[in-house]
Amino acid sequence: MQFVDEASIIVEAGRGGSGCLSFRREKYVPKGGPDGGDGGHGGSVYLVGDDSLNTLIDFKFQRFYQAENGRPGQGRQMSGRAGDDLVVKVPVGTTVIDEDTLEVIVDITEIGQQVLVAQGGRRGLGNIHFKSSTNRAPRKTTTGTEGERRNLRLEMKVMADVGLLGMPNAGKSTLIRSVSAAKPKVADYPFTTLVPNLGVVKLGMHEHFVMADVPGLIEGASDGAGLGLRFLKHLTRTRLLFHVVDMAPFDESDPVEAAEAIIHELGQFSPALAELPRWLVVNKLDLVPEEEREARVAAIVEGLAWEGPVYRISAISGEGTDALVQAAHRWLTERRRLENEDEEAAERERQMRERMEAESVARTEARLGRRRKRKDDDDDDFDDDDYDVEVEYAP
Repeated sequence: MQFVDEASIIVEAGRGGSGCLSFRREKYVPKGGPDGGDGGHGGSVYLVGDDSLNTLIDFKFQRFYQAENGRPGQGRQMSGRAGDDLVVKVPVGTTVIDEDTLEVIVDITEIGQQVLVAQGGRRGLGNIHFKSSTNRAPRKTTTGTEGERRNLRLEMKVMADVGLLGMPNAGKSTLIRSVSAAKPKVADYPFTTLVPNLGVVKLGMHEHFVMADVPGLIEGASDGAGLGLRFLKHLTRTRLLFHVVDMAPFDESDPVEAAEAIIHELGQFSPALAELPRWLVVNKLDLVPEEEREARVAAIVEGLAWEGPVYRISAISGEGTDALVQAAHRWLTERRRLENEDEEAAERERQMRERMEAESVARTEARLGRRRKRKDDDDDDFDDDDYDVEVEYAP
């Protein structure tokens, strides 16, 4: 299945049914009076989080979603049937943005979370509502109102516990293949990974966590270079980052400079994301002679002035990967326990999540604003004066 994490759709609620103009007509009941019923309310459009979906690909093929219109009222004070609501399933982790105002409507983060995105039209009133002592045969009714119509942008962020961060070809995809059942494409050239991949790391019968592999970053990713700006947002849903560093790059580049570029781009995209717990994972031990490994790792740690946890692994052979995932599982378990027992810790985590989400949304809004500006500039490139030709005659 193709991974699609962005889509634009149009939702339109149903129109309310009109009120009925009717008078009671029965034998032996002269001047029966008005009995026109009301119309039915138009159906509304809702989005609901569904854990069976992990991509927005369906919204690439169907972009228009419309709820049912309300039925008009009838005589004998019979109201019209209300239009059925339309419930559209979206993946958990979807952010809903109004494309016209760039307002973030909702962030769907829980299974079954339901949100109203288009309000159905109000029903019209029948003539029975307009009778009075001076107007016993009213011919006035009201029509139903139009349902709300909105242009929405859906942006999905994968839900994972651990996110892999690093340059292209650092070995992130090989690592997730090594520790989980995920099978992303692996090759000996950069940008093999073009979309995020999720893998479930199992450590026991009921012990597991989810790991996310996102496309590699390059310098300038926070400004849109490469694939970074589009996929960095997925890391805002993680709890822990593995910064994977290639200790033996094939182009003989400096691992310290590469790691510093990643750290810089992370901070540019979201300062709160840069504060997320991050472990240094030095990869490709198998490409370095055993007697040189510690010296190279020490040089990377010293060059980065790294003070956090450091793990040495070879993703392709599996060396060191078991210790890494076991430590990550213990850390995640302790973090959840602390948040459940300590209200202050839970509040700090919530505030950090809100900061990351706000900064990610600001980046998204800026990107959509630039795209809209480019579109407007392209539309303004042509005007009536473009047909004017000035002819200059040389003497």
